[in-house]
Amino acid sequence: MKRDRSKLRKRLHIWTGVCLGLFLLTHFLNHALGLISIDAMERGRDLFNQIWRSLPGTIALYGSLAVHFVLALDGLRRRQTLRMPMREALKIGLGLALPFLLISHVTVTRIDWMLSGYSADYRDVLPRIWSRTSNTVWQSAALIIAWAHGCLGFWFWMRGRDWYPRMALTLYTLALLVPVLSLLGFMVAARTLGPAMPSNAWFMSGRTDPARLAEIRQAIFYTLAACIGFTLLWRSFPIRGKVRIRYPDGKVLSVARGFSVLEASRSAGIPHLSVCGGRGRCSTCRVRVTEGLEGLPPPSEGERQTLIRIRAGENVRLGCQLRPNHDVAIAPVLGADNVGVRPQIGEDVAAGRERRIAVLFCDLRDFTLLTQQQLPFDTVFLLNRYFETIGEAVEGAGGVIDKFIGDGVLAIFGLTGRIEDACANALEATARIARGMETLNRNFTSELDKPLRIAMGMHAGPAIIGHIGYGRASSLTAVGDTINAASRLEGFAKEYDAQLAVSADVIRYAGLTLDDRESYDIAIRGRKGTLETLIVENAEEIGTLLAAARARKAAVAQAARTGA
Repeated sequence: MKRDRSKLRKRLHIWTGVCLGLFLLTHFLNHALGLISIDAMERGRDLFNQIWRSLPGTIALYGSLAVHFVLALDGLRRRQTLRMPMREALKIGLGLALPFLLISHVTVTRIDWMLSGYSADYRDVLPRIWSRTSNTVWQSAALIIAWAHGCLGFWFWMRGRDWYPRMALTLYTLALLVPVLSLLGFMVAARTLGPAMPSNAWFMSGRTDPARLAEIRQAIFYTLAACIGFTLLWRSFPIRGKVRIRYPDGKVLSVARGFSVLEASRSAGIPHLSVCGGRGRCSTCRVRVTEGLEGLPPPSEGERQTLIRIRAGENVRLGCQLRPNHDVAIAPVLGADNVGVRPQIGEDVAAGRERRIAVLFCDLRDFTLLTQQQLPFDTVFLLNRYFETIGEAVEGAGGVIDKFIGDGVLAIFGLTGRIEDACANALEATARIARGMETLNRNFTSELDKPLRIAMGMHAGPAIIGHIGYGRASSLTAVGDTINAASRLEGFAKEYDAQLAVSADVIRYAGLTLDDRESYDIAIRGRKGTLETLIVENAEEIGTLLAAARARKAAVAQAARTGA
């Protein structure tokens, strides 16, 4: 029953929001007709009134307005913490502020018509608004805030849909055009009509007494303020008991029964990933219940479907949906930090000059199939963990991430120092990446049908290092035949189902000998001659050989110093 009520609330919130959004869209498009003429606005108003001032339209509009507002207050009451992402706070704040901005306009246009039967047209209303700067600013702010609130609501509703990324640019364009055209239509029409009529001409015979309208306006204002104030006051007096939530680092939170785990984390300032904003539309907030699993409220239908899709274990729940009714211990499955590429070299170090470098290309195999099997938000998160693994390995070995290309990464070694050290560091990075991918696969065993596999290509040689691009899109990068060859070797590794295809030049520069391995002379498109290449099925082997070579080199150096 409780699950059914929650589903009903969500559906009512969505469909009342859709109704109000349609009202705003038609109202603003009516304003935009002012760019043509006042008569065009009036003809549009006649059609607009036939829809929204009819009995069904009136019931739909004001029913939606009342239900949407009550559901917003109910959601605010049930929300256990007011700590939330900025977009969520902005949507709620704009929604609560909007009724106060619209009271005056609704009173003059709608309530006056309901009481007196007089329908004020654009020739009545526009001059009154345009005659005072405060009125103009107030109405413009109301228009912008109403539209922004609606757009944020639509974005939260639709951003997880598969089609949304394809339509995002079109939708953003419309979201900008509608209020701009509406404001321009209002401004052009108001300037066409000129200043307001004298105030004693505003209320014509048969109009509602202005004092009565003022009383109604004041009553609405105080009623809305009382509703919001009562809701906030209700929140400050919790009537439910407490439960304790223990985190892996030993921190224990005592929160009111009814808090979700995500809300508990937010209230205490504990980083807890939630890409979809806590609406159960992704699985990034999931937690593993390590103690107290028995007796917890069962998953809702939406949560259950998400857990089935990611093949979660019995002790895994969504943090945004799990509301413990007794003490529990939990461990977030996914970390809250995100990968970031930090600048590692100044522009004056290696810009616009030729250097001998080692280049590493790495790419995920079967990435397209992976994206089809995962939730969109989970795919983004998994990609970031993959990029983090690559980035830490490259940086730990002394390299620099040049760029991320889809699921591919280009890394450069040797922007400073010798080519020999650059190649040794690049080979060390491949071993680190191989180990990192094993760790990543272990952490995501339950979410993946098969382990993530990587293919790497590496070559060394001359390249031009410089800032390439335009404006803010420019960055330090490398161009030349060496880059192209490394890219082709990455594809060669895929063909041989191996982790690494490395040119013999890199091996020699690094001081390694792999005489016991078969090499291949491959042709690189756009490059004369062939390139001797070695195939390494498991790149961790390179790490072992590199460590042994360095140990031998250190022993020789020590013996030389001792003999001296």
